[in-house]
Amino acid sequence: MAGIKELKIRIKSIRGTRKITRAMQMVSAAKMKRAQNATVSSRSYSEMAWEIIKNLSRKGAFSHPLIKAYPDAQKVGVILISSNKGLVGSLNANLIYSLKQVVAEADTSKIIDLITYGKKGQILAGRLGKNINADFQKIEKGPKIEDIYPISQYISDAYAKGEYSKFYLIYNFFNSTLSQKPVLKQLLPFSDDLLKQLEDPDNLPTSNDIDYVFEPDVNQVLEHLVPRILESQIYQAVLEAEASEHSARMIMMKNATEAAGDLISDLTLTFNQLRQNKITTELAEITSGKIALE
Repeated sequence: MAGIKELKIRIKSIRGTRKITRAMQMVSAAKMKRAQNATVSSRSYSEMAWEIIKNLSRKGAFSHPLIKAYPDAQKVGVILISSNKGLVGSLNANLIYSLKQVVAEADTSKIIDLITYGKKGQILAGRLGKNINADFQKIEKGPKIEDIYPISQYISDAYAKGEYSKFYLIYNFFNSTLSQKPVLKQLLPFSDDLLKQLEDPDNLPTSNDIDYVFEPDVNQVLEHLVPRILESQIYQAVLEAEASEHSARMIMMKNATEAAGDLISDLTLTFNQLRQNKITTELAEITSGKIALE
């Protein structure tokens, strides 16, 4: 059992650690609130834009490189969105299950290329022995739409050349402060109905068809609309991952602060018991000595 001196040093050390975890909890809580507001406020726009582009891609009557399917391409692309830092529990590790799902569902002849956004995703991909075709630096001050442009441009160029049959997004979806779940989302082609149409044109669903009016011209509208929708989907995924990260870190630091407090209480109790025993022993020795002198 540790002595009184060792316990005092340990209690002091844990108190210092608790101050750090409490400060990190407060910082994460502030960042979490901003990230949650940004995520929730843009979610409706992102979902509506996604429905529009899926309806357009189902029709298959418009010409745009991103509203096409390339089933014969030999590659499958995966955009892996993770955090730069740790202390988020199993948040980043959970992404591995979605990545393994892509590998399991892909044709064995396909090459899986990873595009990473976040240092932890890069580390995870390296441990799994996956090919990282591109890595984009994640900004810690909060994502902006401008940060997504290089990723979107890279994906658009590669897909339009027919190098990839599919592109997937893997990220953590923000449910609540206590709940975040890994999501696997097909980004390109926008709808699997394109692939079905190539195999059987009569298999295309028509119940959700919506007629759109384009001004001034269909091709001009799509030329600007499709890349913007692609950017919005990636940006929304980054926002979801950002809110999930700060929420998970806030909960982790809260748990660490409470655990440190419990440990300090236990050590303080042990310290007081040892000190009481030492005092009792010293009093007994003094009393015994006095009696012996008498």
